[in-house]
Amino acid sequence: MKTVAIRVAREADIPAIVGFWNPVIRETTVTFASEEKSEAGLRAMFDARRAAGREVFVADLGGLAVGIASYDQFRGGDGYRHAMEHTVILAREVRGGGIGRRLMHALEDHARQAGGHVMVGGISGENAAGIAFHAALGYVETGRMPQVGRKFGRWLDLVLMQKLL
Repeated sequence: MKTVAIRVAREADIPAIVGFWNPVIRETTVTFASEEKSEAGLRAMFDARRAAGREVFVADLGGLAVGIASYDQFRGGDGYRHAMEHTVILAREVRGGGIGRRLMHALEDHARQAGGHVMVGGISGENAAGIAFHAALGYVETGRMPQVGRKFGRWLDLVLMQKLL
């Protein structure tokens, strides 16, 4: 079996990321978004996050990106400059094997070194696996917002979880 490396994302990773992220958007309520990612949009996200001192990491399996994790400031304004919110998405075929945990450790380490104090996750109330994943990493539920999202013709709850870095 090939070894998975966690590294900083490169522009060459973008097509693979689009390839595993868009089915999550199209087919699940893991994200409330319905607009698929584009290569240009991901390039812009990489650039904006890096310009702000954030980072984008990938899980590399034999030269192919199979997971992504990134973070940015939780809300605008300087009062929130130490509060970060993350995104982690894995290709279907590698879920449940510890890659998400490794991506999150890299992300949290980077955020901590960059002055982050807290990491927030916004998880769909329907995503029991995502809630359990975050709890296993030491995140605690700090809020539940009923029916704030809408996808596939139904209202969705948002679960907020956080971890002090």
